[in-house]
Amino acid sequence: MSKNPAATPDWVKKLKPSGPQGSELLAIERNKSNLNVKRVSEFLFTKEELLRKDRILEILNQHDVFDKSQNYFDGRIDRFKASLARAKKLRQLSVQNGWSKEDFNLANELLSEATPYRLHDTMFLGTPEQHELFLKKAENMEIIGCYAQTELGHGSNVRGLETVAIWDPSDKTFVIHSPTLTASKWWIGTLGRMATHAVVMAQLVIDKKPYGPHPFVVQIRDMKTHQPLPNIHVGDIGPKYGFNTMDNGFVLFNKVKVPHVNLLAKFSGVDVKTNQYRKPASASLVYGTLTFVRSTIVQDAGKTLARGVVIATRYCAVRRQFKDRDAPPEEKGETQVLNYKMVQIRLLTNLAATFALHFTGKAMMGLYMENQAKMKQTATPDSKRGAGPEEMHSGSELLADLHATSCGLKSLASTIAAEGLEVCRRACGGHGYSSFSGIGPFFADYLPTTTWEGDNYMLTQQVARYLLKSARSVIKGDTPTNDTTKVLRNFLDRQDMGAAFDVLGSDTDIVAAYAWRAAYLTFEALKRRDELKMPWNDLLVDFYRLSKAHSQYLVVKNFHATLQAYETRQALGPAGLDLMEKLFRLWALHTLETEASEFYTSSACTVRQIQLARTNAVMNLLEEIRPHAVRLVDAWDFPDWQLDSSLGRYDGKVYEDMFHRASELNPLNGITVDPYPNSDVLYKDDQSETVKDFARKAKL
Repeated sequence: MSKNPAATPDWVKKLKPSGPQGSELLAIERNKSNLNVKRVSEFLFTKEELLRKDRILEILNQHDVFDKSQNYFDGRIDRFKASLARAKKLRQLSVQNGWSKEDFNLANELLSEATPYRLHDTMFLGTPEQHELFLKKAENMEIIGCYAQTELGHGSNVRGLETVAIWDPSDKTFVIHSPTLTASKWWIGTLGRMATHAVVMAQLVIDKKPYGPHPFVVQIRDMKTHQPLPNIHVGDIGPKYGFNTMDNGFVLFNKVKVPHVNLLAKFSGVDVKTNQYRKPASASLVYGTLTFVRSTIVQDAGKTLARGVVIATRYCAVRRQFKDRDAPPEEKGETQVLNYKMVQIRLLTNLAATFALHFTGKAMMGLYMENQAKMKQTATPDSKRGAGPEEMHSGSELLADLHATSCGLKSLASTIAAEGLEVCRRACGGHGYSSFSGIGPFFADYLPTTTWEGDNYMLTQQVARYLLKSARSVIKGDTPTNDTTKVLRNFLDRQDMGAAFDVLGSDTDIVAAYAWRAAYLTFEALKRRDELKMPWNDLLVDFYRLSKAHSQYLVVKNFHATLQAYETRQALGPAGLDLMEKLFRLWALHTLETEASEFYTSSACTVRQIQLARTNAVMNLLEEIRPHAVRLVDAWDFPDWQLDSSLGRYDGKVYEDMFHRASELNPLNGITVDPYPNSDVLYKDDQSETVKDFARKAKL
C-alpha cells in the first residue's frame, strides 16, 4: 500500500503543546479532590452494570467495523452504510455471545449512533395469533419493522392523521389509503430503505363512520427483492440536522388491502361476523405503555447531558485563556478556563443537573414499574372521550398522576439536556464548533427528543389538565390521594397565613418552597379558567409555566429524597454525600433565582432570600464544588471510544488528538486540487481513499 499522503512529518510529531500538558493538568485536578470516583460510579450505575460495560466494550473493540475514525468526515450515504454494517454486526455478536436485552441495549448506547434498526424494536400490541404472525418473525429479524404514525401534515395531533383504513365487509379486509399529499407518513425511522413492514396508524372507517386512529401491520416491500410493493411509494426523506445514520422515511398508499388479522387488535377491533366495531376493554393499558417511552426519555436525560458536561469540564480544565487581572503576582501565565466564574455558573450548574435528572429518571421509571401491575387490576372501560382540550379519561385515575408526571418531566428533562448540551459546546470556545469536540454532532442527534413522543410545549397542556382537575377536587373537599393533591391541600390551608420557608438554611424547606410555588400557579391558572372563563388557547403560556414549575418541584423532591435514603448514605459515604448535597443545593437555588419572579409572587421566598441565593449561596457552592469537578465528571464513566471527543479525552491530550484527526485522519488532505479558475480540472490527484485506509489503522 502506498504511503499515506496526509501523513504528518516526523518533525511535527515531535512537537508538544505549550505550557503544562493536558495530562498533567487533569492529574492536578484529580489530586485536588478526595472524592471516591469508583464509589460514586457504582452508586449511579451499580457494579454489575459497570462490569457489563467493560465486557461489552472489550468485544466491540475487537472488530474493525466499529472504528469511528471517519465518523466526522463521512457524508450522509457513507454514514448510513457504516451504521448499517455496525447494526448487522451488533445483531451477529448478540447471537454469538448470548447477549441479554440489557447487553444489547448497552452495546447500542456505547456505539452512540442511531442505527437503521433502531425503530425495528417496536411494540406489537396484538393477539397471540398476531404475535405468531409478526412479533416472532420480527424478533428473529425475518421481517424488519417500523412504526408509521406522524405524517407530512400532522405530527403530535394523532387524532388529525389523514391516512385511512376503510373496512371492506365484502372480503373482510382493510383498505389502507392516503387521500392527500399531506397524508404521507413522514419522519418514520427505519422506513426509508430498511423496513419490510410498518405498523401504520390510520383512521379506522366502518360504513363511512370514523372510529379514530388504529394500528395496522402493512407489508411495504417484497421479501425477496426488497422493492416496494404495488401501489406503495416509499423512500428516505433526505438529510436532517442530525440523526443521519437513520433512514427516516416517507410512504404513501394507494388503496392497499390488508387482511383483518393485520389490525393490531389486543384492545379493540372489528367483528368479522357482524362488521361492528369492538370497543377497547381496557384502553388504559395502551395509556400506560405509551407512558413507558416518556419515562425512558426522562431516565436517559441525565446521562445525555452528562456527555456534554464531561467533555466541557475536562477541556476547560486543560484550556487556558487570558490572565486574571486580580490574580496574585506569583500566578504566572494564563488562567485555567474552569476557574472563571462565568464558566463555572454554566458548567457546574449543568453538572448538578446531570445528577438531578439521573435520580429523577430512576424515580420516574420506578413509578412506572410500580403502577404497571396496579394498572392491570384497576383499569375500567373508558367512557366516551370528546375532542375538547380538557377531556382526559385515562381509564384509570390511579395512572393520571403517572401520565401527567411523565409528560411534564419528559418536557422539562429533555429541554434541560438539549439546552445544556449547547451551553457545554459554547463553553468550549471556538473548538466547541468543531465536530471533533464530540458535542455538536451528539447535540444534533439528541435534539429531536424535544419534539418526538410529544412536543415539549404541547405536552405541558396534559400536565395543566391534570393539575386543574386535581385542584378542583381539592376545592370540592375530596380527601387528598397522592402527593399532588396533598401539596394543593396544604397550600389552600395555609395561603392566608403565607409561607415562611428557610430556603437558605434547610434543604427540606427548599422542596417545600418549590411545592408552594407550583400550587400557587395551579390555583392562579384555575381562577383564570373557571372564574374568568378565559379561552384555553389564551392560557397556554400560563400552562407551560405551570407544568415547568410542577416538574421542577418533582426534580427537587426526587433529588432530595434520594439523598435522604439510607442506601444512598451507605453507598456514597460522608464525603460523597456531602458533595452530592451541595450539588442538590446548587441546582435548586440556581433554578430558584432563575425563576425568581414566581417564587416571589407566590410568597414562597422574599426578595432578600433570592438576592442572597444569587450573590452568596450559589457563588459559595461553585467555590466548594470546583475542586471536585473533574472527579465528578469521571464518575459518569464514559469510555473515550463512546465520547469520540478530542476535547473530552480522559488523559487530557486535547490538542494532540485534534491535530492528529485534522492532519492524518482527514481524507480531504489526500486531495490535490487545481485551484486556478481558468482550468477545467478540479483535482490533480485524489488519494482520499488511501487516507481513509490509513485512518482506520491509525492510533494516537
